[in-house]
Amino acid sequence: METKLQGLCVIAITPFQENGALDEGSLRSLVDFYIGRGVHGLTILGIMGEAHKLLESERQRVLDIVMEQSAGRVPVVAGCTANSTHVAVHLAQKAEAAGAAAVMVAPPQNVKNEALLLEHYTAIADSISIPIVLQDEPVTTGVILTPDFIARLAEAVPAIRYVKLEEAPTPMKITKILEKTDRLEIFGGLGGGSFYEEMARGASGIMTGFAFPEILVTVYDLFTSGRKEEARAHFYKHLPLIRFEFQLGIGGVAIRKETFKLRGAIASSHVRNPAPPLDVKTMDEFKELVDYLGVAL
Repeated sequence: METKLQGLCVIAITPFQENGALDEGSLRSLVDFYIGRGVHGLTILGIMGEAHKLLESERQRVLDIVMEQSAGRVPVVAGCTANSTHVAVHLAQKAEAAGAAAVMVAPPQNVKNEALLLEHYTAIADSISIPIVLQDEPVTTGVILTPDFIARLAEAVPAIRYVKLEEAPTPMKITKILEKTDRLEIFGGLGGGSFYEEMARGASGIMTGFAFPEILVTVYDLFTSGRKEEARAHFYKHLPLIRFEFQLGIGGVAIRKETFKLRGAIASSHVRNPAPPLDVKTMDEFKELVDYLGVAL
């Protein structure tokens, strides 16, 4: 029976040791940390997970460990983006074989021909029996997926049952997509900065790597239980922390890894090179903000 994706399907980081090697122990503790904070799903091997910096053998190891450690407690979505259809199909088949509930696939970089994109997603869908999350990620891919094309793609490839949006402003795009199709469940992104507004526009949840997932879980639980004003208040209270963590230039990965280290979820905050350095002043500002908001590490 297919598991429906909803709520916070957290974008998981990939922990490394100080020497850059995969930290399998921290990956296991991180999975337990996420689930212990109430997340509704795990999304692995995405940009935030530094999938582009992993060997293929490491990708498979991350997938296997997460599936084993999560042990069916929450659904796992595996990132399978590749610039080659052949490779994307291979990764998707591996993900399904490992037990993933769905695969997330962004367009190949700079492929702006809609006919070729249709062929790409059709080939992936034909190779697996689990759903596809269409990742709308124009900053990394250079491909802008219009609401009209997203709707047509979902109609043509029924396996595409979810879309994760990363093109700002996400609330407006949600409305435009839902005006054109009722086939898709929509997930917000962009660090969580518009989560309340995304849900108010009809989003089913969010996929983001925010290092305080329990905050977004509370917002979702309040909103879906009809306590929308409480959800808004909780979200707006913590919005400065969401904004701070999602600073571009640092890319969010370094700040998030340092936060997870401070929270005891991982042993090292190492980010594989090339990666911009995280200065001491930034983390001092972070700790000051956490204290000001009264957020528990």
